[in-house]
Amino acid sequence: MTAPVDWSLARRLGRRFAPSGPDLELGQAREVVAQLRDHAEEAREQVFSITGMHAEPGHSAVVVDRGEWIDSNVAAMAAVLALWPAAQERSDEASAAVRAVGTRTSAVQLGAALGWLSGKVLGQYEALADPGRLLLVAPTIVDVERGLEVNERDFRLWVCLHEETHRVQFGAVPWLGDHFTGLITRALETFDESSFGDRLFAIIGEIFEAFVQRRTPDIIAAAQTEEQRAILDEITGLMSVLEGHADVVMDEVDISVVPTVAQIRNRFEGRRASQAAVRGADSLWRKALGMDAKMAQYREGAAFVRALMDQGGMAMVNQVWQAPENLPNIEEVREPSLWLARMRGIAA
Repeated sequence: MTAPVDWSLARRLGRRFAPSGPDLELGQAREVVAQLRDHAEEAREQVFSITGMHAEPGHSAVVVDRGEWIDSNVAAMAAVLALWPAAQERSDEASAAVRAVGTRTSAVQLGAALGWLSGKVLGQYEALADPGRLLLVAPTIVDVERGLEVNERDFRLWVCLHEETHRVQFGAVPWLGDHFTGLITRALETFDESSFGDRLFAIIGEIFEAFVQRRTPDIIAAAQTEEQRAILDEITGLMSVLEGHADVVMDEVDISVVPTVAQIRNRFEGRRASQAAVRGADSLWRKALGMDAKMAQYREGAAFVRALMDQGGMAMVNQVWQAPENLPNIEEVREPSLWLARMRGIAA
């Protein structure tokens, strides 16, 4: 049995493509790691005071470098493909020559993508791990804080607040991990059931219609079946709430804890906007990896959470985590009144 991707090659290439730096002496690097560990602990108390939620034991926070982050994500990708038996079956059915080329080609693509992303990601919660882990990517955190020219201590704690919120989401909500895995599994299963011919016809139709209407064609949407769009809307809704919730929590911290929080948010949003406007290779990577869609998730998710807070404070927000059926779909994220009306109907 041959894996659909040469995972070892993907790890090696990811590390090779990862950006170097920052320029730190050994003592400085050790100090950054120690501070991030301390801030991760401090963030637990702050997130609890803001949300009333805390993670069960076993959901650890770990400070890593870019290479370790890449290794972790390669392992996560392997775990995702393990949820998709059809991918392994197709690999087994291919000829030896096709498998050899295909697994290496996939590894190159994955390694290049992860190498580029390792210079962008500040932290990540490993939702597919058992138990989940929170990764704080120390080199990238230092690079970004230097680029923004903000207070080091405040920025590091601010980042930890966002990432700790993700750890708490999955550690405090017992059904969330299985629900997340279930959504991924359902999404993968829908791709087994779709016809390439039908999708190709839909793509051609979308291109023609866009040309007539003088607009940009939405190829991704056209390539999806109705069932695929429905499940992806569920996933997008969940991811928007997860990211928006974390963004709101990190900004709700008292200024006595993070005195420069307003300045950090302002400069961080400026960085997001400037990255979205960049052209060239960086822009291609952002489009290929859906980074612009990710930014929309932050904005829409945060607006949804703040709308709920305006209606009933954090207690209203926490209703989202009470049961899977309380999670909003993407339409409700974009129009919070729909979610509020649905919750009133459930309570009636």
